Amino acid sequence: MVDVRMTWWWGRQPPGPMAPRVGLPVVVGTMALAVGLGGMSGCGANGSGLNAAKAKPPTEVSAGDPLVVVTTVAPLTSIVSAVVGDRAEVVGVVPEGTNSHTFEPQPSVAKVLSRADVIFINGLQLEEPVRRLAETNRAEGTPIVALGERTITADQYIFDESFPEAEGRPNPHLWTNPLLVGRYAQIVAEQMTALDPAGSAVYQANLSAFAGRIEAFDVALRAAFATIPADQRKLLTYHDAYAYFADEYGWEIIGAIQVSDFGDPTAKEVAALIDQVRATGVRAIFGSEVFPSPVLEQIGKEAGVAYIDELRDDDLPGRPGEAEHSLLGLLRFDFITLTEALGGDASALQAFELRQSTPDGAVYPQ
Repeated sequence: MVDVRMTWWWGRQPPGPMAPRVGLPVVVGTMALAVGLGGMSGCGANGSGLNAAKAKPPTEVSAGDPLVVVTTVAPLTSIVSAVVGDRAEVVGVVPEGTNSHTFEPQPSVAKVLSRADVIFINGLQLEEPVRRLAETNRAEGTPIVALGERTITADQYIFDESFPEAEGRPNPHLWTNPLLVGRYAQIVAEQMTALDPAGSAVYQANLSAFAGRIEAFDVALRAAFATIPADQRKLLTYHDAYAYFADEYGWEIIGAIQVSDFGDPTAKEVAALIDQVRATGVRAIFGSEVFPSPVLEQIGKEAGVAYIDELRDDDLPGRPGEAEHSLLGLLRFDFITLTEALGGDASALQAFELRQSTPDGAVYPQ
């Protein structure tokens, strides 16, 4: 992502031990757009101390009251929509392709938040301006559910140069690990069932279907990654969004070239970066389709490695409502890109069918 200076870093602090692989659930029994969101219709504890116990009692939810579920970034909106289906209005408030770390919502978003029956955020300091606005404007009793903070514990946080432990800022991009996505979905189903017990069967059925897709995607991922030479399973990216993915699938994060200054680095600085890229032996540098970087392109060209500026953090492919416009669509696109660029065979991922078990009618600000 873009902030204010250019940083180059190598390696990371070793993460705390990750929990055993997340078991998938088993069923038992742009900114101006925000102005329009306000009037749209159709649309355990977390780290902040706001918890499910504050949720409105189920007796407050009647068949005549459509639930309003508000989310933040598009990956979360996709997960929530997959679980909720058409049982509630799902409204995202962070436009796709926006830097979620710095996005400042317009005041009109407050109206959307005030209508919410539940607000799902990632937490882990991903979207603090939205969180603050939600805390101020939510109706009394509306829970703010920080999915990331409920998915892993503090000893599982990953810190790096982009997200330093000294500042208490863990890497928040859990959704690049599909198995953690399964836990996100499970938490959503639990929260929605507590709020709307009459919809329990719907939420569980949707959760089960989504879990099955994640299991199939995980199998395809491992098959594709097995075809990449072991010494090429390394990532040098524009932003450190893949830490939890790498931890699960045995990849090495070499570092991130994060352009945070809109000025150009000196010729001497660029030369040093080129030497460092050559020393790693990586075949490609990966940039963002949203935040192009002429510096990365120059480094790749002069170091003799490919520069691929197509990765996506939270900008879903396709258009809202299409099967590829989903979190699994985003991950499939990214991991096909990584696999092919690093000398692997992505056919297993290409064969993975993107389909939605329930229509996605969520609102995704563009």
